Amino acid sequence: MISVASSSMQPVLEAFKALADPSRLRLLALCARGELTVTELTEVLGQSQPRVSRHLKVLCGAGLLDRFREQNWVYYRVPLGGPGAEVARALLRLVPASDAALRLDRERLDRVLARRAEQLRGRAMDAATPTPAGVDARIIDLMAGEHLGELLDIGTGTGRMLRLLGVNADSAVGIDISREMLVLARSNLHAAGLDHLSVRQGNMYQLRFADASFDTVTIDQVLYQAEQPDEVLREAARVLRPGGRLLLVEYLTGAGATPASSGAAIPLDQDRLATWCVRAGLRQEVVEQLPASPWPLLVSIVRRPGAQRVAAA
Repeated sequence: MISVASSSMQPVLEAFKALADPSRLRLLALCARGELTVTELTEVLGQSQPRVSRHLKVLCGAGLLDRFREQNWVYYRVPLGGPGAEVARALLRLVPASDAALRLDRERLDRVLARRAEQLRGRAMDAATPTPAGVDARIIDLMAGEHLGELLDIGTGTGRMLRLLGVNADSAVGIDISREMLVLARSNLHAAGLDHLSVRQGNMYQLRFADASFDTVTIDQVLYQAEQPDEVLREAARVLRPGGRLLLVEYLTGAGATPASSGAAIPLDQDRLATWCVRAGLRQEVVEQLPASPWPLLVSIVRRPGAQRVAAA
């Protein structure tokens, strides 16, 4: 006789037990919308932090939530893949979206995240260089026609590239060293309804991902400010799968600029970028220079040689 405890039903049974409390079902529904801290969840539910923490521990133990630390903060979310994600989303589909308690939770969460983003938005916008009009449309055109698969955005900042391309990716993660930027990126992804995307704190010179982990990598306005842009490209090439694409969007600060005037350690020009790509084992396929201020903007697609390309569905 096959015991229930040893059968493939066990994950589902554990999930049902974990969701026996209505508060835990509410927490699961909230964490299906993105990455949230205990503080944010406590504010939405109106319960004490110890009580919310206990509920979250049960949900994590049942495999319905992932937990990760970012400096002094701990985030929770429904897993992006695997059995836990399948069970969690299947159970949530059984709950009417019109449920009054869940609707009120969503409204409260929107207010919490909007306030969180507003506290940082001014500083983020002050630090950002505006992207010229028409560039986003051109990027979408260039990346169309081929499956994005699993996508990594290096130096994600406010999550602009994730919002632009992530909707067509199977999954996507953005990394950035700045927690302030990650807080803003999470708020932006939440507002866009892109709950299959995530952001993590990370060092672009030492990515925590294994070799050949991604089908697509994007780098948007990062290299021209980097102290070691060639090393960023080497890491991007390392995590790309054979046949994978790397999208580069960079200001050409070498066009009449000096390191002091551009703010970059190494002025960037097309020849230098091409040399770095070759050294990283990447092959340039598309190179387009667009007028912009204060420097010309280069949009290019480079590829890691290897497997056959997969057409977009």
